[in-house]
Amino acid sequence: MSRQPPVQQPPPVCKLLVKYGRIGRARFASHRDFARIFERALRRAEIDMAYSSGFHPHPRLSYINPAFTGSQSRAEFLVIGLRTTREPELVLAELGAAMPEGFPILEVILVEKMPVFTASWWEVDLEGATPTILESAYRELTSGTEPLLVTRETKSGPRQFDVRPALRSVEVTSTGLRLLLTHEPPLVRPDDVVTALGLTLPARFLRVAQLDPDTPIDK
Repeated sequence: MSRQPPVQQPPPVCKLLVKYGRIGRARFASHRDFARIFERALRRAEIDMAYSSGFHPHPRLSYINPAFTGSQSRAEFLVIGLRTTREPELVLAELGAAMPEGFPILEVILVEKMPVFTASWWEVDLEGATPTILESAYRELTSGTEPLLVTRETKSGPRQFDVRPALRSVEVTSTGLRLLLTHEPPLVRPDDVVTALGLTLPARFLRVAQLDPDTPIDK
């Protein structure tokens, strides 16, 4: 007997952009961990999700530039597709009540297509950094011309790259550095910058914003 083709699911009636955070101990959750947590929250909140077609339908949701494991963020985004039209404010409240501590739902808005973000602002907290260390790091990042090389382990093995081309802005704060990094391949993370500078101080990373192409890169 031939296998019957799967039922084709209708496209989403509306799409919502969900802005969420990853705070405190939740920073240790991997992207896969969060995906499981979020899908459970969707079920608990009884969000009427649209599903993909095929023999194994899954909820229509798409993640946008998830932050790396170990970092905190107040600017994570994903898009969910719904089978019915819902008010974003209601979905915000329902998802917020269903998510565990450490994953706040910050905003929900109606969108027509997948947003594109081209850069991120990161705050780097360097424990024990002195003003001299921070000023030296600032000068190295803003005045130097030599490549700032770092080696990162990837699925295909070690990869070396220059972090300098991704740097668009550097500021010194009372506890560390504030960096604006573009989302260009190879994707440079704030911990890559700290490593390239040769800093061995304990560091914490917080993404505070993502910028779309219409936002001036120096804002």
